[in-house]
Amino acid sequence: MPRKIIIDTDPGVDDTMAIFFALCSPELELLGLTTVFGNVHTKLATKNALRLLEIAGRTDIPVAHGADDALTGDFEGPVPFVHGEDGQGDIFLPDPARAPIDLSAAQFIVEQLRANPGEITLVPIGPLTNIALALRLEPRIAGWVDEVVLMGGNALAPGNASPAAEANIRNDPEAADLVFGADWQVTMVGLDVTLRVHMKPEHIAEYATHGNPLSAHITRILPHYRNYFEANYDAEGIYVHDSSAIAYLIEPDLFTLRRWPIRVGALGLGRGKTWPATGGRIPPEWESRPLVNVCVGVDGERLVALEAERLRGA
Repeated sequence: MPRKIIIDTDPGVDDTMAIFFALCSPELELLGLTTVFGNVHTKLATKNALRLLEIAGRTDIPVAHGADDALTGDFEGPVPFVHGEDGQGDIFLPDPARAPIDLSAAQFIVEQLRANPGEITLVPIGPLTNIALALRLEPRIAGWVDEVVLMGGNALAPGNASPAAEANIRNDPEAADLVFGADWQVTMVGLDVTLRVHMKPEHIAEYATHGNPLSAHITRILPHYRNYFEANYDAEGIYVHDSSAIAYLIEPDLFTLRRWPIRVGALGLGRGKTWPATGGRIPPEWESRPLVNVCVGVDGERLVALEAERLRGA
């Protein structure tokens, strides 16, 4: 049976690739998209989620609009220099034909978990605000979820939103600390591995040969995103962030894991840093925290090939 998932997302170029990757993978059944601020404001994230499902011919999948701001403060703003003003590489798609459902993202998550206890994996690939709000709305979901597999964080690697922090976690550290501290299994697919998954120019060029609407859309939106990476990193092409979380769901043996409790920095220069307790003695602030599966190694070449293979067959 396919693994049931809900993707919480702020599309975003890399979110787009991850959503399409999931839709093209028979191992996964996408029950819905919930939207959040991050790469863009939530209103635009919701429009983009609806547009992407139209491109994929999957308008049967619901979209639920989520939080507009972090738990304890206003959203600091999107990153158009990475994803474009429209979150889709500045190609400016027309408005979607349908609207999101009436339920909020947190309500949708709770309802789906209540109806399918133990069967659903939550896959947040943006800030963790909606997941934290769902926990606050119904704390019992911690016992109803199969797993939380998130793209975000940096245990051992430097950050990308600041020298200390990864962008998704830094956008709402308080929500992230709640999610990492809840009594459920969290797997963190963060910068420790995603910066080792390198999609090179020849891999990008292959998408133009696939001959399907999903790969065609990826081909259109990647130039802006690629320009950001090539201007800011010592590599040609892009690094694969959000799709790495989807790859973990399909082929977890691509990854090497360590298990550590995690706390999230909330103040000063360390705001948004995911701090693992890696030593032999666990400090008091980490003692009551559950162990998180932290991805620390990856077969990046296999991962890039897997994503291309799935999109080729779309």
